[in-house]
Order: sequence, then C-alpha cells, then structure tokens
Amino acid sequence: MRKLIYGINISLDGCCDHTKFGGGDDIQDYFRTVLEGVDLVIYGRKTYELMVPFWPEIARTQSLDETANAFAKVFANLKRVLVSKTIDSVDDEQTTIIRENVRELIYKLKQQPGKAISTGGVELPAQLIEWGLVDEFHILVHPLLVGQGRRLFSEMSLPENLNLKLVASETLSNGCVALRYEYHSDNSA
Repeated sequence: MRKLIYGINISLDGCCDHTKFGGGDDIQDYFRTVLEGVDLVIYGRKTYELMVPFWPEIARTQSLDETANAFAKVFANLKRVLVSKTIDSVDDEQTTIIRENVRELIYKLKQQPGKAISTGGVELPAQLIEWGLVDEFHILVHPLLVGQGRRLFSEMSLPENLNLKLVASETLSNGCVALRYEYHSDNSA
C-alpha cells in the first residue's frame, strides 16, 4: 500500500500560519526531495489555492531562483487531488476534485500502484490523521516564536494517542529542524 505523507512548516511554538515565517532554499530543497518520492498530492481548498496555479506557472516560466524553479518543476509534474465542496472546476488538467466519500476515495488511492502520496495544510490533514490514513509526518520546525497565529492540530480530535516513531532528523543550515516520524496503526513500531 502507498504511504500517505504529511508535510508542514511550524514555528517552535506550534504556529503553522505560513505568513508568520519565511521560506528559503533549505526549506524548498527539503520539500522538493520529499515530493520527488511521490506522484500525487492531496490538498484542501486553502492549500490548493496557495500552490496552484502559482507553482505550475513558476515551472513554466522558470522566473524565480534556481532552488524555487527546481521545486516548481517537481511540483508541476505531480497529479493533484483537490478536496472541496465549494470548488466546481479548476483550470488544471492534472487536478481531480473530490467532494464526497473522501475517506473511502483516499483509501482507494493508497491501494493503487505508484509512489507515495503527499498532503499538506491543516484541516484536511487533521481529518486524514483522525481517520488513520497518514503514515508519515515531515515536520519542519522553524527556530522562532511567533506568539500568535493558527496552531497545528488545535482542532483535531483523536480517540487515543498516536504513538509515532522518529525515523530521521536533520538540522538545516538555516536553523530549521526537519523531523520525520512514522505511524504504524498496529503499534508494532
């Protein structure tokens, strides 16, 4: 079965509002490497609108720096699933919209052959985590306190603790710490 990977940037105090901290080459390189191991991304409306059409357009024009352009090329080649009840259509041939039966359809996507699947954002991934569909977590902790903003998983409700296993950690040159955790539903981790 394909892995579903969740990736997110957060501040040290748990803020995941992307407007509160910057990006950079290290961050784009890290997430480009993650995306090189997937062939499908799944986003809710908010995250999708942040990513598309911005990154596919950068891939086409190559109008940013080398690192951003490389990220854009990888992103632009991925199939995309948009989970939304409010968007009827998109001008992107690589995007499929899911409106209903989200849990079942994503579970079916995990059963199909292919590389891993990636997701990002907050609301949709929280739901996917609650349903036990997320297998791996890539948390990029930025070395700053922001004091305000949306907090990671503040609206999530789990029936029990999810015990994760740290499988990798890396300190990037900009001071961010990349943490990679795996979840095994059979608790054999």
